[in-house]
Formats: sequence, C-alpha cells, structure tokens
Amino acid sequence: MAQGAPIEGEAGIGFVLRRGFFLPPLRFTADEVDALILGLRLVARRGDEALEAAAGNALAKIEAMLPPDIAGAAESGALLAGPGTPTPHLAMLRRAIAEEARLCLRYTDRKGAGTERVVGPAAIGFFEAAEVLVACCETRGDFRHFHLDRIAEAAPAGGRFPRRRRVLLADWRAAQAIEGF
Repeated sequence: MAQGAPIEGEAGIGFVLRRGFFLPPLRFTADEVDALILGLRLVARRGDEALEAAAGNALAKIEAMLPPDIAGAAESGALLAGPGTPTPHLAMLRRAIAEEARLCLRYTDRKGAGTERVVGPAAIGFFEAAEVLVACCETRGDFRHFHLDRIAEAAPAGGRFPRRRRVLLADWRAAQAIEGF
C-alpha cells in the first residue's frame, strides 16, 4: 500500500489487490533497470501523448521502488534515447486495435499510388527498418502490412471488424508461420 497499490482487506476474507493492478517484482537487476529505462525513453518519443504519459508514470513507479544501490539509475544511466521521429497516427491506430474497430486508411504504396482501404487492425510492429500496421484488408480479403509512414490518413470506418483481434493476430501468425512473436 505504501507503494500505491490499491490493496483492500477485511477480517475473514484476507487481502485483495484490485483488478488491473500488480505488485512490483521483488527486485530488478541493474541490466533490467537499464532495459526498462531505455525502452520507456524510446516509447515516450513515438508521438503518442498517452504513451508518453504512461512511459513517464511507469518510469516514476520503477524509480520509486529501486533499491539504494541502483537508485537514480534514470538520472545517471548511460543508455540514452535521442529525439525520434513521431510515429504517424499511432494514437488512432492503438485505439482502433484496442476497440477492435474498423479503420479507413488513405495509403500510398511503395510505387507512389494512392489507395483507400478499410481494415481490421491486429497489431503494430516496430522494426529497425520500418513500422507497420498488421491488418486484415477488406478489399483484398487477406492480411496486409501497411507502413505507418505511408498512411496519409486514418479514420474510424464505423463498426467492429467481424473477427476479434486475438483471432486476427493468431490467423496472421499462422499465415506468416510466426511462433512466439
């Protein structure tokens, strides 16, 4: 409770941690702290205000529970994340994925041709060479990978996609022969 966890207790029942909250691990190693701090710094530079705030909040929680020997790791860490290019439409895409909502995309393919697609978004992949939206395209009736930097516009298309996101993601993994991704 001193760390902000909403724990409720009652005689004869015991203690209960409210749904959606987790107790922190007993201890992070210095390498784990470095990885977390670097990852949070990179996430905060994606151009999504909600993710930026969430990364800042998570970093504050991590710093608050660090043991004295690695306290201040965020301030003195040697792993820095420089300014990044904001990811276009990230907030809209994340919201559509979470709500399992259909999206209308205005998209430019690699040859420069414009197209409009209605898709069921399943995931966003952040790779070294590209950031892509994995989606089931209603026009093609199959999965497509849309480079985020080529999405000119993303808007709700109304309604939910006929298949749940988990099913879409599982079908995409099977189609791509991806395990444990």
